[in-house]
Amino acid sequence: MMSRLALAAASLGAALIALTVVPPAAIAQDTTPPRGVRLGLGYDAGVKPAVVVGVVRGAWGDSARAIVQRDLDFGDRVEVLGLPGTPAADAVTQVGVGVNYVVWKTIGAAAAVQMTLVSGGVHVAVHDVGRRAVLQARDFPLTAAPGSAEWRLGVHAASDEIERWLTGTHGSAATRILFVRGGRVYVVDSDGWGERALTESGTSLSPAWHPSGRMIAYSTLTDRGWRILLRELGGAAAHALTTTPQGLNITPAFSPDGAWLAYAHGEEDGTDLFLVPVSGPAASGAARQVTVGRGTDNMSPSFSPDGRRVAFTSGRIGHPEVYVADADGANAELLTPFAFGEEAYRSNPDWSPDGRQIAYQAQFNGVFQLMTIGLRDRAVRQLTSEGRNEDCSWAPDARHLVFSSTRTGARELFVLDVESGRARQLTHAPGARLPAWSPSLLSVP
Repeated sequence: MMSRLALAAASLGAALIALTVVPPAAIAQDTTPPRGVRLGLGYDAGVKPAVVVGVVRGAWGDSARAIVQRDLDFGDRVEVLGLPGTPAADAVTQVGVGVNYVVWKTIGAAAAVQMTLVSGGVHVAVHDVGRRAVLQARDFPLTAAPGSAEWRLGVHAASDEIERWLTGTHGSAATRILFVRGGRVYVVDSDGWGERALTESGTSLSPAWHPSGRMIAYSTLTDRGWRILLRELGGAAAHALTTTPQGLNITPAFSPDGAWLAYAHGEEDGTDLFLVPVSGPAASGAARQVTVGRGTDNMSPSFSPDGRRVAFTSGRIGHPEVYVADADGANAELLTPFAFGEEAYRSNPDWSPDGRQIAYQAQFNGVFQLMTIGLRDRAVRQLTSEGRNEDCSWAPDARHLVFSSTRTGARELFVLDVESGRARQLTHAPGARLPAWSPSLLSVP
C-alpha cells in the first residue's frame, strides 16, 4: 500500500489568489463578428501564420507592444516577426506607427497588428497583408494605472482576442498561475511577470481556482491537522471548511459550475474523496463521501469540463493509478493500466478544458515524467524526459501545461506546448512546485 504522505506530496495541486478584476465596458466595441482564419490569411492548416506587431506610440507604447508580442509568441499558434534581436526588427521600426503593406509583405508577414494608445484604452487593428485590408478592429479598455498588474491584464486580454481573430482560438495570456515555494503560496502572471507571495509563512499546499476566478481553496497545516481554507479574492480573510475538521484534508478541486468542492479526507487509515457545497445553507453541513477506499488513498480530484465525471488518484489495487468515475463516485474505472517501461505509479490527473485528454505523471526509473491519455482512444503520450517533471496543470486553451521540473538543476516552473514540445521557463527562483493555472481572468465584452 502506498504511503499517504508520499502520495500527498506527489498529489498536492496549486492555484491562485489574483486581484479581483471586473472587466470595464469596452470603449467603442466593434460589432462585426470575429472571423479569424475564416477571412483567409492564405495559410494551410497546421502552418503558423507569420504576424508582425507594429511600433506603438506613447509613454507606455513599448511596454504594450512587448506584452502583445510575447503573448502571441507564447501562444504558439503564430510566428511573431520583428522580435527584438531578429533581422526583421529594424524593418518594423522603420515602418513606425504607420501602415506599410509593402514592407510587411517583404519580411514575410501574413498579418500585421497595429495598436494605438488612446484615452482609457488601446485601439487595435489587425491587417491582412496579402489583401491590404483590415481584418478586424476595435478598442480595448485599459482603465488601470499604466504598468500596473491590472493594466497588464487588460493588455493580455487584448492579446487573447487578437489571437482569436488570427487563429480562431482564444488565447490564455490573461491568466495567472499559483505555485508553492517554502510553504507559501505565490502567484505569477502567465508570462512570468509580477511574482508575489499570497500567504504568510507556514505550510500551505494544494490551492485550487474557483471557475469564476474570484475564489481559491487551499490546504494548510494547523494544530487540528490539515484544513482546507476558502478565500474570496480582493482581500477577504480566508475561512476554514468545517465539514470534516479532523485529520487530513487536502487536494481541493472546484466543480466546473463552482457550486461544489471535492477534496481528499482521511483520519487514521487511508483517504477518500468528499464533496461539499461551496456556498449557501448547505455549505456548513456534512460533506458527502464520494469514494469508498477501504483503507487505501484516494485523492487529487479533477472534474471533467461538463462536471459529470471526475478523475482521481487511487491506490485501491496496491499502487497509485488514475481512475475516472461519475461525479458521485459511481462507475469507477481504471484509466491508466500498466505499460511496458513504466513503474506502478501514475498520479495527479488534470482533465483538459476541452475534455479530450487527461494529463498526469508517471514514474520511470524512480523519476516522474508527464503523460497524456486520450479519453476517446486511450492513446498515451509521454511529454517530458529531461529531469523530474510533475504536478501539471492545463491552461484554458487546452494546449499548454504548467509543471514543476528539475531540468535546470533546481525545481522551477515551466510551460509546455503539448503540440510542438516547446517549453519555456516561468519562474527563476529555486523551489517552485505545485502549480495551478487560472481560468481567464479578464474577458473582453
